[in-house]
Amino acid sequence: MTRLLQLPQQTGAANSLNTLMRSLGTSFAGALAGVILAQLTTGFGGHALPPENGFKVVMAIGAGAALLAFLVATFIPRRQPAAQTPQDAPEQVEAAAAMA
Repeated sequence: MTRLLQLPQQTGAANSLNTLMRSLGTSFAGALAGVILAQLTTGFGGHALPPENGFKVVMAIGAGAALLAFLVATFIPRRQPAAQTPQDAPEQVEAAAAMA
């Protein structure tokens, strides 16, 4: 199994990719909400206003997207601890003894 971005040298790349995806998601979500509210506007006293139903639709889409993200996240495998090699064992015993 291939593990992406697990080395300490790649922490910056992983952080920047996470930031980019969050920025894109926020931008697309805001634009989508604006389009939905603009399409569902009604006239009220000579002014175009989005109705309460438009906000309910936006919230329902957001809740669906959050549920989808939760379901996808449940299938991401957890990180397994590294296997201990025999040469590492004496170092860990010495470190534990020094802390005691």
